[in-house]
Order: sequence, then structure tokens, then C-alpha cells
Amino acid sequence: MKRRTFLAGGAGLAAAGGLAAPAIAQGKIEWNIASSFPKAAPGVGTNVNRYAELVSLMSDGRMHLTVYGAGELVPPFSVEDAVQQGNVPVGHAPPYYAAGKNPALHWYTGVPFGMMSNEHYAWLRWGGGQEIWDEIYAQRNLKPFYSGNSNTQSGGWFKNRIEGLDDLQGLNMRIAGLGGEMLRKLGVNAVLLPPTEIFQALQSGAIDAAEWVGPMLDQAFGLQRITKLCYVPAYAEPGAALAVVFNADAWNELSPDLQAICGAAASAAALEAQAQFDYHNAQAMQALKDEGVEFLNFPDEVVAAMGDAWAQVKAELAGQNEDVARVLESYDAYLEKAVAYSRAMTEPMLAGRR
Repeated sequence: MKRRTFLAGGAGLAAAGGLAAPAIAQGKIEWNIASSFPKAAPGVGTNVNRYAELVSLMSDGRMHLTVYGAGELVPPFSVEDAVQQGNVPVGHAPPYYAAGKNPALHWYTGVPFGMMSNEHYAWLRWGGGQEIWDEIYAQRNLKPFYSGNSNTQSGGWFKNRIEGLDDLQGLNMRIAGLGGEMLRKLGVNAVLLPPTEIFQALQSGAIDAAEWVGPMLDQAFGLQRITKLCYVPAYAEPGAALAVVFNADAWNELSPDLQAICGAAASAAALEAQAQFDYHNAQAMQALKDEGVEFLNFPDEVVAAMGDAWAQVKAELAGQNEDVARVLESYDAYLEKAVAYSRAMTEPMLAGRR
């Protein structure tokens, strides 16, 4: 990729045209950050806004990020493309929105029957996940940072009850990530829609079910106004990680202290996101129950079939892509230990609480 000058000397502007006009004037860096989500959306929108706020505060105003929500600068699924091309220096999105570039990116958001949010961050920080992520993104001239996680998600809102595998046949369902590939093997027509289109599609009958995030965001998007049947948890996607991604040329032109600030701000925003999702999901779930929503569990035969289908999807991808095989080896090595630890420590604690 031809190097772009994002920070010109003195008061110069970047030579990169297009959507972003990264600039430094009177010692202040002013960049745009494009998100895949609406700015006002709880959790996901809060995450990018808080990140920008923290960067400004921690840099004492020397660096300012102007947040643009989904579709304001670039389409929701094209954020990383815009960053890679240099049209915007920084983006905010779940990595799997760019999985068409490399399916290994699914493991940096969330995969079926995979890690919980705390386990995922542990793998990134201590299990070698970040190092592999950096290498994969360097192929596209990008620098990624983990910035939060939705924690345990809802399995989906359905217009009709799911009582067995037959009820999945021909079902039109909005679902993102490899959970969609898993459900396709069970007869589901998995449809990927931007978040802003979910309500209308479910209301119009274009889809029969929708997986979005969890109680807080599902409530905010009004899915309970269409159906009162919500299946939990999301075996298709236990949690979804968010990321802040820099164009590597832009990143390399930041001073070391600003690089440290940008990285630390991502970690701080991630911790706040964890708390926000946990707290407000609990509040929203109760409020949804008060509105008459039924939170149901998938039948055992459906869960078992999902697990079998996921094993097939995983094996197929690992055989087709070297990066997937490398990520999967690292991810599963820690997942095996994390599951054993959770069964010995976390699950008994949760079961015993009153």
C-alpha cells in the first residue's frame, strides 16, 4: 500500500483525500473515527463515544476524534475497508464485519460455543491472541485494539416457538457471524442485515427471527414490540467483541505517548463496556419480562444439533485457511483450559447463589 501522510508538519493537512481529513493544527490532531453502529445505540454506540472522549481527556486535548455513526461516512460493513484505504484513519466495528477479507476475524469477535467475554480478553492479553491478530491485520495495513464485549447474548427473537429441529427448516433469520453458517446446516436461511434494518425486516415479515445482541440493545431497538418470544442464551455467539482499528500509516505517525494513550483508552473503554452491558442487561431483562416477554431455552436436541453443526463449520474453515488454523489452535488451546476451570469454579458458584 502506498504510504499516506496523515500528519503533515506544522499546520498541514493529510494528503489522503476522501472522507477523512486527518489534520494537525497548533499541536492538535483532529481525526474522524467511523463506527459500524448508530452513535446513540446503548453499549455499542456508547463504546465508541467513550473511546473518543477518553483519548481527548488523556491527551489533554492534543488529540480529538470526531465520531461518525453507521452510514454517516461509510456503510456499516465497510468500516475496515475505509480505514485500510486511508479514507478514514480510525474505525470502530466488530472484526467479523470484515470476515469476508479473512474468516479468521470471526474468532476476534465471537464464535459459536466459544469463550465468554472475560475468557476472550484473557486469551487476547495472555494467550497470544493479540499477537496473531496484529500479524493478520498487518497484512491489510491495520492496527487493532480490543475495545469491549457484549457479554452473553440472546439467542434470538422468534415469531414462533422453537420446539424441535423441524421448526428451523426454512426459517428466515437475521444473524451475523459463524452462527449463521452453523444454522444454515440446520436448514435456516441466515440473513445478514445492518443493525438499523433489523426492526423493519422483522416487522414486515421479511425475516421470521432476529439475533441482535442482548436485553439492553434488543429493548432499545424495539424487538419486543414485534414478538414476545426470546430464546436464550446465544450458543451461536456467546459474546461479541468490539475493536478500534487504525490505519497503520496513521498509527505510525503518532508519537509514542499518543500511541500509548490510544491503546490505554481502548482498554478503559472495554472495561466500562463490560460493566455497562452487565448492569443494563439485567435491568432490561426484568423490564422486558414486565412487558410480557418470555425468555425461553432452546430444546436439548436443537442445542446438540447446533454443536454438531459448529464442529463441521469449524473443521471446514480450518482446512481452507491457514490463518483460521493458526488462530483456532491458539484459541482452542486456551478454551479447553477455560472450560475446565469454569466447570470447577464458576458454574458451581453460579448454581449455588441465592
